[in-house]
Amino acid sequence: MARVFMIISLVACLVSVAYAASGTATYYTPPYVPSSCYGYQDNGVMIAAASDVIWNNRAACGRNYRVTCTGPTNQGVPQPCRGSVVVKIVDYCPPGCAGTIDLSQEAFARIADPNAGKVRIDYQQV
Repeated sequence: MARVFMIISLVACLVSVAYAASGTATYYTPPYVPSSCYGYQDNGVMIAAASDVIWNNRAACGRNYRVTCTGPTNQGVPQPCRGSVVVKIVDYCPPGCAGTIDLSQEAFARIADPNAGKVRIDYQQV
């Protein structure tokens, strides 16, 4: 029974990794209100703005994404990554947005050194 559970767990982990998309993350600074999705409602600081890649005419509003730093966007920069974070989409990052997901400054600092400015990421809806 333990062996079956372990195999199922392994398959579940591989499936969840398979659905992650790749992109880039940048960050924006306060104030975080008003936002395109919630106006003047405060949604905390673990938030993000979605670029056209995931915005889908406001359908992304309220969705949660796990964002994991995978590396620097510039070759000469030391490894900026610190891990992953779950954020809620509360805003829109208009055309010309420099990243796939524009994280709040606090969320970006959880996954990478803010001095990097922009990092490569994997992201998936959770």
